[in-house]
Amino acid sequence: MRKKLIAGNWKMYKTTAEAVAFAHEYKALASNAVIEHEVAVCAPFTQLAALKEAFAGSAVCLGAQNMHYEEEGAFTGEISASMLAEIGVDYCVIGHSERRQYFAETDESVNRKLHTAFKHGIVPILCVGELLAARDVGLHYSVVSEQIVADLVGIPYTDVERMVIAYEPVWAIGTGRTASPKQAEEMCKFIRSEVTNIHGIDTSAKVMIQYGGSVKPENAKEILGQPDIDGALVGGASLLPADFLTICGS
Repeated sequence: MRKKLIAGNWKMYKTTAEAVAFAHEYKALASNAVIEHEVAVCAPFTQLAALKEAFAGSAVCLGAQNMHYEEEGAFTGEISASMLAEIGVDYCVIGHSERRQYFAETDESVNRKLHTAFKHGIVPILCVGELLAARDVGLHYSVVSEQIVADLVGIPYTDVERMVIAYEPVWAIGTGRTASPKQAEEMCKFIRSEVTNIHGIDTSAKVMIQYGGSVKPENAKEILGQPDIDGALVGGASLLPADFLTICGS
């Protein structure tokens, strides 16, 4: 059986002091909870070292929200994979729709980041998904297929089996709208079939596919109950310890 990963994406929220306070509160609440899924918090760069220490002794993994594909260089404002690995980062979100939309990330740059992440032992959470306009005209499968094919160029099956793919319908991120469990399952199943086409059924059976798009305590259990959904990439609800814990325990 595939494990499930609940990953909180904090985006550009929380100071370091607020992040540490979250970690302490979450750990206190989780001490009395049964959590069967793997849990990760993907925080801003400035908080990662402090969170590594604050979450010590817990099962919470650490994730970054972005990284550069080059090892080092004159890239002002960027962070390398080796810098993240030194802190002890386990996961890195790559190709989030906001990075694609606001920072002009392309499938080519996403692909290069995937190669670099694997080289440094960081598990990428690859984000794919369609805009509302594409879904409205029936192009949502085509858009996601193009992303998967381009993003996975040159990635060996041994790495694909270890990665996480997060389906995030762009129209359901931060809007309060959520893809129905049926819509989410259909796309996650389609993504698995695309991985099958590239690397075969043995690999696609192992790859972890999350759903991300306004996941909340109220809908988490139904979403996570779908056969091809192996966890959630959680936005706003991951900022509150109690809400995030509820999702993690769903």
